[in-house]
Amino acid sequence: MTSSPPPVLPDQRLAAGIAGLALRYRGRFSPETIQRLVIDSYERLAEHARVRTHLVVLAEHLAAERLDALAHIQGAPGVGLPRVLFVCSHNAGRSQMAAALLAHRAGGHVVVSSAGAHPAAEVGPVVAQALTEAGVDIMGAFPKPLTDEVVRAADIIITMGCGDACPIVPGRRYLDWPVTDPEGAPIAVVRTIRDEIDAHITDLLDSMRIT
Repeated sequence: MTSSPPPVLPDQRLAAGIAGLALRYRGRFSPETIQRLVIDSYERLAEHARVRTHLVVLAEHLAAERLDALAHIQGAPGVGLPRVLFVCSHNAGRSQMAAALLAHRAGGHVVVSSAGAHPAAEVGPVVAQALTEAGVDIMGAFPKPLTDEVVRAADIIITMGCGDACPIVPGRRYLDWPVTDPEGAPIAVVRTIRDEIDAHITDLLDSMRIT
């Protein structure tokens, strides 16, 4: 029986990242699974990309996050650090701010992810400015599509205006934060939105008994 030929990479530069992830997850995932996730991550991001200069690196980062989530699902869900997923429409404003603020304040005690039902091409520059002013690092953040692995790995899913596109997974804790969309808003308004999200983060950390 003849084996099927390997899938053609959409960008040959992905080969190095696939090899690195295969080494990192050796014994956990097959090279075929890793290649499939990297290619899928690349193609999902390419749908919304305006500039493809960094697309290979972003695809590798997204694939690594998905593999980490998949490893958690296949291991012992509910064990280890709590995992929180923020979801909004474009993953360029509210969910990015919430994820960055929670990661900043949780001090490594929470695994934080964010995604968008219809991801934008980039994080809003005013959003990045408001976070930087608050001393929160958003370097390397980019809008990510909503993927099955990250949803199923989450213990808490917080929706922020994604409507019917938000995922429903049995056994998860769901919260909905009705926060104003910062898209197109001036910096003064975005600062107010940031502070409103930060107040929600305080309540969340209190409920998780993380201070």
